[in-house]
Amino acid sequence: MLHPSMIRYARQAGSAALSLALALALAGCATQPNNRLLDSIHQPVVEHTEYQLDLATGPGGLGAEDKGRLDGWFTALGLHYGDEIAIDDPLSSPETRDEVKTLAAHYGLLISGATPVTQGYVNAGTVRVIVTRTTASVPHCPDLTTTSEANFSNATSSNYGCAVNSNMAVMVANPNDFLTGTHGQTLSTADTADKAIFQQQQTKPAGTAAVAKTATN
Repeated sequence: MLHPSMIRYARQAGSAALSLALALALAGCATQPNNRLLDSIHQPVVEHTEYQLDLATGPGGLGAEDKGRLDGWFTALGLHYGDEIAIDDPLSSPETRDEVKTLAAHYGLLISGATPVTQGYVNAGTVRVIVTRTTASVPHCPDLTTTSEANFSNATSSNYGCAVNSNMAVMVANPNDFLTGTHGQTLSTADTADKAIFQQQQTKPAGTAAVAKTATN
């Protein structure tokens, strides 16, 4: 017969083993995916960053030194398509606006009509130029948290959508299109739509041309 202490030890060991098995089972469930939709939980997130530069202005607009500062600032920022430029000028000087507009045109950008709210007060005789840069990214990708191969809920992988949406976030030239879409010409003319078909119909097949004759000696 086993000593009572041995029986108690065996029971405690069995309980510990059962608890460990249950813990491992629950841990396995915790690492299983739970998104049963085909819509990925990893979506592009759009962020806006504002840069500002204060310049002195007078009756004739910006001075030569401040125009050089502004042009150098634009170059240092590496302005590109998707950036927005705004002007906060208490005097609303048309000369100052035209000078900033001319410099922005060198980078292929226009001046935005809306002026974002910035910190600090802009005094008369000073113009504040604000550049708003928009970026898009997909946080928490790649997501390899679901390491279990078992999938009892028929859900998509935790990494589902990371590749496609991350590539989309990089490929879209203006990340603001994720928020408001793109505005422009949405209709196409018949000539444009049928151009490829017309070109294909007018092109002669490669095998219809006569075989070139070569002289033999």
